[in-house]
Parts: sequence; C-alpha cells; structure tokens
Amino acid sequence: MSLYRILFPLLIGLAVSACGGGDDHAHDEDGDHDDHAAAEPAKGEHNGRLLTDGPYTVELAIFEDGVPPEYRAWLYKDGEPLPPEAVELRVVLARLGGTTDTHAFTPRGDHLVGSLEVYEPHSFDVTVTARIDGKNLSWTYPSYEGRTTIAAAVAEASGIVVAPAGPGVIRDEHEVQGLLTPIEGRYARVVARFPGPVKALRAGVGDTVRAGETLATVESNVSLSDYAVAAPLAGTVLARHAAVGDLAGEQPLFEVADLSELWVDLHLFGTDAQHITQGLPVDVTRLSDGVSVQTTLDRVLPGTATASQSTVARATVVNADGRWRPGAAVRARVTVAEQPVPLMVPLAALQRFRDWDVVFVRHGDDYEIRPLELGRRDGVNVEVLSGLEAGDPVVVAQSYLVKADIEKSGASHDH
Repeated sequence: MSLYRILFPLLIGLAVSACGGGDDHAHDEDGDHDDHAAAEPAKGEHNGRLLTDGPYTVELAIFEDGVPPEYRAWLYKDGEPLPPEAVELRVVLARLGGTTDTHAFTPRGDHLVGSLEVYEPHSFDVTVTARIDGKNLSWTYPSYEGRTTIAAAVAEASGIVVAPAGPGVIRDEHEVQGLLTPIEGRYARVVARFPGPVKALRAGVGDTVRAGETLATVESNVSLSDYAVAAPLAGTVLARHAAVGDLAGEQPLFEVADLSELWVDLHLFGTDAQHITQGLPVDVTRLSDGVSVQTTLDRVLPGTATASQSTVARATVVNADGRWRPGAAVRARVTVAEQPVPLMVPLAALQRFRDWDVVFVRHGDDYEIRPLELGRRDGVNVEVLSGLEAGDPVVVAQSYLVKADIEKSGASHDH
C-alpha cells in the first residue's frame, strides 16, 4: 500500500484554499473553492468581483487578454456607472512569505488600470481602499490559488522535506554501463610447476590467502616427491579448478586476485567516445544495492572492441566493503563539464501545475506554487532563471503529495 493511501484519511481534513475562476479576458478575485465555504461573491458585467458599500460599488478584475495580467476596475453608484476620475483607488496584495504589492490606479477610458503587473501565482490577501465623494471605503478578502495548508505532523509523517533554494553546479553528464575486472598485475592463474597427481588442496573459493601460502600439494611425476603450490600474491581465491586425485598439468589449479581495488571498464559508444577523456570525474553505482562511489577516469584505451564497436574508458574503485565483485555490471555517470549557476532546485521538486513547471514553497503550515522559468539541467538538478529567490523554502521530497492535495481542492482551474 502506498504512503499516500495510508495518509489520505489524514489529508482529507487539511484546510485548502484556491483562487476563483474566470474567462480568457478577466477573472474575478474570489479565491475560495472549498465546498463548505461561503457562496461565490457576485460578479459584474466585466466578470470582476463586486465590492459594495452602501450606494457605491467597485468591480475589480484581473485582465490578461494579450497583456501581462493587470487590475482593472469599474465604478458604480446606485447601479449606475461613475466616471473613473470620480475615485481614488488602491489595491494592496499581501503574498505568502511577507511580500506586499501596492497597486495604484489611473483612468483609461471608462475604467481604471492598476500600476503593476499581477504576477503569478494570483494568490494573496487583498485589501482594497477607495475614496468616492469624500467617503473612505475599504474591503478585505482572501484570494488564494495553488495553496494548501498541511499540519506539520502530517507533513512529517508523509515524508515531505523542505530545503532552501540556492546556488549550485549543473553538470554535463553522460550515463554509461561497465563491468568490474581485477587489476592487471593483481590477478594470477596458479599452475603446478611439474605434472603429477594432486595430493591435497588447502584453499577454496572465497578464501583469503597470503602471498606464499600453500594452496595445494602435488606429487611430481619426475621426482615422485611432494611439493607445495603456493599463492604468488595475497588476495582472494576466485576459482579452484582441481580436486584431490586430479592430474596437475598445464591447466590452472586456482585463480587468485587482490580485490582491494578493481578496475571499472566503461563502454563508450558514438559521441560519448569523443567527449569522455582521461581525468574526468565519474560516479560508479553498484546495481545490486545502489551504492555509489566517486572516482576518476584513469585512461581511455586506444583500441575499439570489434564485436561491440565500443571504446573502453577505465577507472579504479576502492573495494573497502568487499562487495564490488569482478564480472559484475555497474552503471556510471561521467561528468564532462560543470557550470556554476546562481540558483537551482532538485528535479524531484518539480511538478506540473496548469501549464507551468512549479515548485512548492512552505511558510509555516502553508504551501503554495511558484511558477518557474527554467534553464539548464542535468540528471539531478535544474537551473532556476526566475520565480524563486535564494533561500526560499522549497519542497524537495514528496512534492507530488502537495500537488495532489491542492488539486483535490479544485485549485488547478484554468484562467
């Protein structure tokens, strides 16, 4: 059973808010899509939210047809239009995290236009102040989009992790496959010096042996005396090819290798062979358990394998835990170039919301989308060109749970 299904009953009770809907020309500033919330506010003929105090009404809408999103407002008294010059209007938007945008208004034709772009997300607490006929009027209301509230205990139980966005390095990386092999000079095929019957075997596969340690006893056919077959180097017995009573001859009795370090032979195809050169850093990952080590390419061999038409690049790994085994396949990531960037986030933080790439920022128990403009990326991180500031607290694990909670509230409507 998935973590989300286990925690779903807990998430049901979360408080969620979202912004109001609209058409292609303008959308109203009501932000509540909770089925249990108050009824939708009245809309005017321009599809804006109607703010009424006594005989006066301000219709406020966000207009974004062919222009960057901007506030537009229309004025009424006793249901009849007023000229835009008849009012002094100001809208203050308090965004999650403490940012405040103040929109002043100037007349344009039969309406007023705000002084600033209403940038995404359209999620804020709105304060509207107006002065008409010498009277001061004001309204406040929430207008939330792509926002949800998740209690800290629920977020922790869900595995939601937050980390600050910041600078980093985008790497030009190439994924390649390879095989582990013993290092040349640290591998030996142990052969009897003189032919004759094997009288005793003193080592088995997997045994660790010292240099000079007796591995077998063979009776020489020449002298009819026994002699010891010794390990030429310290290492591990990889194979034993004889049994007591067998006739020792030209075939090896044992294979012994020092496995404290191993070669990683990486197979390069196509353009990888042109870009990957000696001295580049490489991360090598064991397929058996996903453990990775960092090393450096020692060399790129000059030949090309006839059968596979691959070029071999070779690195060395330290086999401290003894779990890197000759003959095992590995996965490797070779870093060809590194480019520092001023701001980046993990790819795991990214989600799609409407037609945007977004991350979720957290302030207290509130989570909200941040639409991003993205730049270069590698297999782990992506550069952020706009939409975030350094230090913004971004959800970097289980971000899909935050997205799911927003979407079930109906917060992902189209503008």
